[in-house]
Amino acid sequence: MRPGLLIIISSPSGGGKTTLCQRLLAWDANITRVVTCTTRASRPGEQDGKDYFFLSRTEFERRAAAGDFLEYAEYNGNYYGTPRRFIEEQIATGRDVLMAIEVQGATKVMQLARSSAFAYPDSLVSVFLVPTTMALLEQRLRRRAQDDEATIQRRLHIAAEEMMHWTEYDYAIVTGHIDDDVAHAKAILIAERCRTRRVPKGDQPWVQRELLS
Repeated sequence: MRPGLLIIISSPSGGGKTTLCQRLLAWDANITRVVTCTTRASRPGEQDGKDYFFLSRTEFERRAAAGDFLEYAEYNGNYYGTPRRFIEEQIATGRDVLMAIEVQGATKVMQLARSSAFAYPDSLVSVFLVPTTMALLEQRLRRRAQDDEATIQRRLHIAAEEMMHWTEYDYAIVTGHIDDDVAHAKAILIAERCRTRRVPKGDQPWVQRELLS
């Protein structure tokens, strides 16, 4: 069995990572989404345990001290953390794990996932969604109508800093129409699954017969 992939999708706030991940989850049942823990308040329509695990700051800090998170970071005044055990269990069973995560947290995950401290250092695939302009990003944030003006300005300031990190990812998708973005993401995942180094050694004779037939 091929171990699963750890797929990281990052973008500035409003950059389209949530929509892209929803489309990828609908495309392939072998992809599962990580439910992140956070201390921020839930937004209208969000469900605890489905969109996020909403924790108090005290409970989050207790879990962080216990080593329950693969990574955690404070972003825009709130904590976000990634449950570690779930990821390792899914990869071990051959499922691809999808993470929509901001840059600060993604940096920590990528550093750990590429090291010998992680059980599956070859599983990582990282993708950064690059908005074509900051004006488009601001338009998307305002269209959501979820934040006040001060929060929007703070998110734009953070976004400008996050954009400087796109070269640290394996792939960059310059975002346009969502269908095009999804097509690019699918192509990336299909190619990564087909890498020869990820073919289980026991499968090689079978693969050779198929390729030569």
